[in-house]
Amino acid sequence: MDAKQTRQGVLLALAAYFMWGIAPAYFKLIHYVPADEILTHRVIWSFFFMVVLISLSRQWPQVKRSCQNRNKVVAMALSALLIGGNWLLFIWAVNNNHMLEASLGYFINPLVNVLLGMIFLGERFRRMQWVAVALAACGVLIQLWTFGSLPVIALALAFSFAFYGLVRKKIAIDAQTGMLVETLWLLPMAAIYLFGIADSPTSHMGQNSMSLNLMLIAAGVVTTIPLLCFTAAATRLRLSTLGFFQYIGPTLMFLLAVTFYGEVVGKDKMLTFGFIWAALALFILDALYTQRNSRMAARAAVQK
Repeated sequence: MDAKQTRQGVLLALAAYFMWGIAPAYFKLIHYVPADEILTHRVIWSFFFMVVLISLSRQWPQVKRSCQNRNKVVAMALSALLIGGNWLLFIWAVNNNHMLEASLGYFINPLVNVLLGMIFLGERFRRMQWVAVALAACGVLIQLWTFGSLPVIALALAFSFAFYGLVRKKIAIDAQTGMLVETLWLLPMAAIYLFGIADSPTSHMGQNSMSLNLMLIAAGVVTTIPLLCFTAAATRLRLSTLGFFQYIGPTLMFLLAVTFYGEVVGKDKMLTFGFIWAALALFILDALYTQRNSRMAARAAVQK
């Protein structure tokens, strides 16, 4: 990766994770809408938002070229299912007072990114990265052993999003086209469910207030912009480097849960959080040390 692409990737990653960090506040505003209905709105309005965005930027020829590769289009069905499942679980967790566990999942995610990068992309594990992953695993196992509970929501969010990032990186398709095709894969299921199956006080848009409908339509913007930033960053950065920024989102979620929404960190969660935070501290220190050594080696090479 050249320096310009790396800088762009860093800025895009920062923007994506900041927006994801404060996203729970939006879903809390419409907590009375069932999670599956919010998901269908996220899919439907994200698709139409992408159609408008691609039309304004005149990117349809690029979309056409990208979609000529049928293997990539089919592969995006898998990425669509991964991100759709992740969205649904996240919405449910936030609106059922499990925001702390959701934040734990995204604290774990960078370490899962490193693990998948090693297994599927041939990225090498450094010694401190091994220690960090081992600490994270210990935190989960101790919670299971001591308290008899497993952070299922956290683990499901961490692995589903990590595999989504891996699949998108392997597909190597531009962010806008990828988002359009993924929402197009999910669109029929979302439309059938919302307009033909769902039956709740909020499922009929004609009977909703204007403010609620606007909030539901805004789900497309809330969904699309940070995901576009993330997928664009994923094509510019190594998967393990991308994971370096992941702590921003869950930190904001953690602060929101404890400060504004009254969630309490129990002993089991606090123990697991402690191990995960220690693992992330090692992970960050290792990344900084490696970057410093790389810069010094580059300068030495130039001087020679």
